[in-house]
Parts: sequence; C-alpha cells; structure tokens
Amino acid sequence: MAGNKDRQRRLARERHRRQQEARRVKQQLLRKRTTIGFAVVLAVGLIIGLTFVFLPSSTPKKTAASSKATPTASSTATPTASATTAATTVAEPAHHCTYTATTTDVAKKESLPPSAPDYKASYTATIKTNVGDLNLDLLNSKATCTVNSFVHLAEAGYFDNTQCHRLTGAGQGIYVLQCGDAYATASAALNCSSTSKVGTGGPGYEFASENLTGAKYPMGTVAMANSGSADSNGSQFFIVYKDSGTALGPDYTPFATVSSGMNIVQNVAKAGTSCQVTEDGESMGGPPKDKVIIDSVSIKST
Repeated sequence: MAGNKDRQRRLARERHRRQQEARRVKQQLLRKRTTIGFAVVLAVGLIIGLTFVFLPSSTPKKTAASSKATPTASSTATPTASATTAATTVAEPAHHCTYTATTTDVAKKESLPPSAPDYKASYTATIKTNVGDLNLDLLNSKATCTVNSFVHLAEAGYFDNTQCHRLTGAGQGIYVLQCGDAYATASAALNCSSTSKVGTGGPGYEFASENLTGAKYPMGTVAMANSGSADSNGSQFFIVYKDSGTALGPDYTPFATVSSGMNIVQNVAKAGTSCQVTEDGESMGGPPKDKVIIDSVSIKST
C-alpha cells in the first residue's frame, strides 16, 4: 500500500513538473512572439520614417535651372532628354552676377569671375583645336553671367590642353559634343569606366542658369552643361551639331552660336565614339573616336 502511494506521489510530481515545463515553454514562446512583433512594428516604423527622409518631395524645389551636365556624367553633366528643372527669371543683360564657390568635383580650381560683368560688351571667341578652329558669337545680352564666366575661364587658360570628352548621337536622341572638363586633359586616354571622374569636373564654383525662356537648341547652339539642377553650371559646355528637335528641354543655358567651323564638329560626329557610357542601363554617349583637343580659347571684345 505504502509503495503504491509513493508511486502515485512520484507520478503526481512528474505531472506537476511537466506542467511547469509546458508553462515555461509557453511563456518563452509568448515572449518571443512579443519581441518579434515589436521588432516588426519598429522596422515598419523605421522604413516609413526613412521613406519620408529619402524619397523626394512631390513638390520640386524651385531653384535657378539643370552634368545632367554632359550634355551628363554621373554626378554628371550631359544634356539628357528627361531633365526637368526650374528656372529663375533674370532681367538681361544682368548687371550683377553671383558665383558660389564649391569644394566637390573641382577638376581645376579657378578664381571666381567678377560679380560686375561688362554687360554692354559684344564678345566673340575662337576655340583653337587640333582638328580646326571654331568661332563663336557670345550672347552677352541674353546670358550675361554665363558669358562673363566663359570669358573669365578662357582668359585664365582654363580650357587650354583639355579634350572634348563626350559625343552623343542617334542613340541618345540628342546631337552634341561636350567639352570644358579639366579632368579630360589633352594627354588622357578617355574611357567609359563608371569610376572615371571625366564628365564631373568643374572650376570650383557654380552659378545659375539664364536665357531659358523658350530656349531651343538648333544646330550651332552652344549651351552650358550641368549636373541636373538649375544652379550647377560650371565650366562644361556643349555644341549642338545637328538639330535635336524637342529632345533637349529648356534646361541648359544657350550662351553662344557657332559662326564658323561647324563642319569640324560634324566630321568628328561622323566618326562616332570609341565606347559608350551607360547610366542606369541607358547609353549616354562616349568619348569621340577622333580626339578633339582644345589648344586655347581666345576672346575678342568690341
């Protein structure tokens, strides 16, 4: 009898132990579910928070005008068919210009242009290259601060011994030769590497766009390249060698027209590119197969 009672007590203790273990396991599972649930809520909250931080506002900032300036290069300045920028209205000819110093993508640092431009002057420019001379009429009465900067850089020898680094064509729907990046030195072997700095360089300052109202880009137009915002003009510019229709929106400051030498650019375009730069799977043109080296840019004022 005593042995039977001892056995019953042992069984009872075992059942109690199993029940306690079951409750303990259940509590652990409950705590894990609670922790996981809290983590999920926290993660969702974090994602929502980051969305508000990193996604662009539905209302774009109204800055002064548009790397992309090559007519882009990745930080890039290339004109693109999809650029959308806001322009400020400036009474031309401008009597005062604002140039903002920058410390990023400075291919060759240059001093700031004078803030008081010679807005009454008439300027012409001659770009001497290894393949011939291009003569330009600068639109000082329509893009005063842009012309003021171009004249300043030319007289400082900024463009000397640099290459025109980007040619676009039918594959991009725009027809331009882009120049003015001091990263593209005369001796550089240009390639289409995604890590190349060529196409991103500037003079160490930026300024706002001009002359965008109703801007069009027929053959012979010379306009500023930018990195996608209205105030990111620097030293890079492009020459339109064939009408691009509406592919180029009014995002790039037209500041000159080619008065002679257009055939030189057209011949370079016929030779095509040595490779193609791609951004997000899209072709952005590439270095011209026929190297174009700018020996000097001279300015005449009347």
